[in-house]
Amino acid sequence: MAGSDRIALLETFVRIVEAGSLSAAAAQLGSTQPTVSRRLQQLERMLGVRLLQRSTHRMALTDDGSRCYERAKDLLAGWQMLESDVRGADDLPSGHLRVVAPHAFGQQQLIGPVADYLQRYPRMTVEWLLHDRMPDFIGEGIDCAIRVGEIGDPSVIALRLAEVPRIAVASPALLDGRPVPAHASELADLPWLALRTFYRDEVTLTHAETGEAVTFPIRPRLSTDGLQAIRNAALHGLGAAIASEWALVDDLATGRLVHLAPDWQAAPLPVHLVYPPARHQPARLRRFIDAMRVAVPIAFRTIRAP
Repeated sequence: MAGSDRIALLETFVRIVEAGSLSAAAAQLGSTQPTVSRRLQQLERMLGVRLLQRSTHRMALTDDGSRCYERAKDLLAGWQMLESDVRGADDLPSGHLRVVAPHAFGQQQLIGPVADYLQRYPRMTVEWLLHDRMPDFIGEGIDCAIRVGEIGDPSVIALRLAEVPRIAVASPALLDGRPVPAHASELADLPWLALRTFYRDEVTLTHAETGEAVTFPIRPRLSTDGLQAIRNAALHGLGAAIASEWALVDDLATGRLVHLAPDWQAAPLPVHLVYPPARHQPARLRRFIDAMRVAVPIAFRTIRAP
């Protein structure tokens, strides 16, 4: 059997273990469950040992399988490093990346940087998965994730890419002809909406020039974890809300929403690129990280409210 075929079998075995099932591994590899099963059986015949014990409801590594898994990870990392060294730093990466991005940002702000990456590296493909939870990198076969907010998991590497400004807004109907409040303390008596991912029962706003901070409690009429839901609720006049400035640009420009206490802002949200630590990163991930470190800050700087 050729060396490349052995590497492919080991890659399949490692993916089965980390995905937790043959079907999940097949989905991540873009293959089928029968094909993945045949590769596992071929590797077991080649090594002369049983690597996995399988039943209808569970799968477990044998002792030989545990040893094989640990050695296979080392061998694959060494092979990837060898490929990278031999091909040289300037070689174009090829392969497939699975990336998780926030649902709202992933449909708008981040598509441009991903498109630039794919145009620069035509032999790459990207699976762009949109949800707002931290992924299980190993179990789901995720290469990296873009996350909004602070990262509390010490087991991952988090690169800070940008910050997202947040402002308080409301529909003109909510003000009912009253002047737009200029000071943050004037907002305490308004009905409120809550984007519960980042605030639930109190609001803190800081003056952009003086640094003065004002905090007041709120009893939200509506709480949600969706950015577009909070925007639409504000457009319906249900209450004031704090949301990312980029999502409100068109509404502010047309007057559908007004900027409350315009000299005051909520704390900006950090944007991180998160990935699991590894002794060696494949070129396709290194280039993606490099591209995002440049493109994401530009994407958020160029979309601001007038």
